[in-house]
Amino acid sequence: MSDAAAPLPRRAPWLAIGLAALAAALLLVTIVGDRIEDGAQFAFDKAVLLTMREPGALGVPEGPAFLKQAMLDVTALGGGTILTLVVALGAGFLLLQRHVLTALLVLAGGITGPAAVSVAKQVFGRQRPEVIDHLVEVGSASFPSGHSANSAAVYLTLALVLVQIVERRAERVYLLAAAALLVLAIGASRVYLGVHWPSDVLAGWAFGALWAVGWWAIGHWLRARYAPEHGLDATPDRSA
Repeated sequence: MSDAAAPLPRRAPWLAIGLAALAAALLLVTIVGDRIEDGAQFAFDKAVLLTMREPGALGVPEGPAFLKQAMLDVTALGGGTILTLVVALGAGFLLLQRHVLTALLVLAGGITGPAAVSVAKQVFGRQRPEVIDHLVEVGSASFPSGHSANSAAVYLTLALVLVQIVERRAERVYLLAAAALLVLAIGASRVYLGVHWPSDVLAGWAFGALWAVGWWAIGHWLRARYAPEHGLDATPDRSA
């Protein structure tokens, strides 16, 4: 068979993958939220929370004295103010570097994810856990964990779209590992502080991760379709 007759390689359906991931994120929160609204309880929720406190002293956190302050510092990294700054400053830096498409993807993932979480909180309105004392003041609904979901949507989206323009493999691995570690720490801090059921955090992590994957896949589609034609930031050579 001649080269001319050889079948062309098929491109992955990135747009379909991206939209499917975004839809799966919304569907997951809806299904779990509906179950919670119907009175579903998860046995591990109470058990995990109780391990966060000294036996017989629900206001005394487990671990060394410095751990409480460390958890307060970590949880702040998933707050609305910090995440807004990360999205704005990250997108601004990318625009200065002329990575226009990557900047737009960071903005898209970092804005739409928290907006969807805010709507879910209002729809399902789960009460905060009262199994152990809270170590911080909270006012919004419990499901899904906004800190967990939003940090995953922001930090993982940022890492995944940066991976598309970073050339060295070691740098890509570092970005993904750092973002994942940060998201895990923020979610764990919410349980330690007693303000979220573990199921809130798990749902938040799952939502945020799917949201990030969705924008990562959409980014692949946009690069293949528009980047070469319009001079936007293109995907680097992965042979490095």
